[in-house]
Amino acid sequence: MTASETQRAIHAVWRIESARLIAGLTRFVRDVGLAEELAQDALVAALEQWPTSGVPDKPGAWLMATAKRRAIDQFRRNKLLERKHEELGHELETERTPDLETALDEDVGDDLLRLVLIACHPVISTEARVALTLRLLGGLTTEEIARAFLVPEPTVAQRIVRAKRTLSEARVPFEVPRGDELTARLSSVLEVIYLIFNEGYSATAGDDWVRPALCEDALRLGRILAGLVPTEPEVHGLVALMELQASRLRARVGPSGEPVLLLEQNRGRWDRVLIGRGLAALERAEKLGSERGPYTVQAAIAACHARALTPEQTDWARIAALYEELAELTSSPVVELNRAVAVSMASGPAAGLELVDALAAEHVLEGYHLLPSVRGDLLAKLGRLDEARAEFERAASLTRNARERQLLLERAAACLAPGKSP
Repeated sequence: MTASETQRAIHAVWRIESARLIAGLTRFVRDVGLAEELAQDALVAALEQWPTSGVPDKPGAWLMATAKRRAIDQFRRNKLLERKHEELGHELETERTPDLETALDEDVGDDLLRLVLIACHPVISTEARVALTLRLLGGLTTEEIARAFLVPEPTVAQRIVRAKRTLSEARVPFEVPRGDELTARLSSVLEVIYLIFNEGYSATAGDDWVRPALCEDALRLGRILAGLVPTEPEVHGLVALMELQASRLRARVGPSGEPVLLLEQNRGRWDRVLIGRGLAALERAEKLGSERGPYTVQAAIAACHARALTPEQTDWARIAALYEELAELTSSPVVELNRAVAVSMASGPAAGLELVDALAAEHVLEGYHLLPSVRGDLLAKLGRLDEARAEFERAASLTRNARERQLLLERAAACLAPGKSP
């Protein structure tokens, strides 16, 4: 394996293992900020050693063992907590030859859930809870988190640093809370899990349109949470939403990894098992709650698509009505943009364009690439091809995803009349 191949392998391992590594280390050292630092130290060690020694058979276990040894060394150097010192010193004696078979054979599921909940602790702000959990469990960069929230990157970086400091100073226990405290955290936990899912479903940056592993992580966390709080309707609503959207993952990319838009997808490739699970979770959510929450409404929208065997069978009028219900619950401009798409499908592109233009005039989505993308699509359907091309080109300049940029540029090129140069 060449040095560059080893580097790529290391980064791939990190993407897969970092959340489990940080979760296990947090239980080990009881400090989420220190856990992330130790994990990064282990990554640096891998970057230094693996190009020579080769990637180990169990890279995640190697990273965990390396990080634990560094933790023990650090506790000894700093002479922190004599009891902990003795406890970890004893563990070091038993781990001089680390058992890589068992280094990660701990209750990873519980650790991941505990890590979500500690990152969503009420001692830090809601925005920081979401950003920190995306960073620690989603493995997202600060830039990717910033794009998810449409806020400047330095703002997100500052939130993460302050959140870790606050958690450390407050000595927040690494445990699953109960009762009212758990209920108070659920809203931000749900938001975090869905944002992790969305980053996998439609990556904000990089060369891949989808990152299925992130979707799987989010689904797993959602299912764990549903088992922990089985009477909470919105938890089941979120699980339903993710199951239904995940059912389309195989159809969202073409043979070369290119994006395939919803109306062009081969619905025969949709996963009917996931659709069945999603519809069952939606039914549970609607039975448990007297009023639908935002995730349950979004799941109902996804169910409309899942039930349509062809694009022509889609009940766009119902979808538009559901988006109106969702807009009342969330006051989100992104939801309004999605409602405009549904209205255009139900009532024609002119009706949708009117809503999009109203959003554009408010400047709340300035810099959000999907606004010009949707506007370009509606203008193209109305035959206003020059304007549509300009909108697609603007959208392409705003996206950070290489696959999406190529798709938008192709759509822009398609708006040129034959023989006409740009």
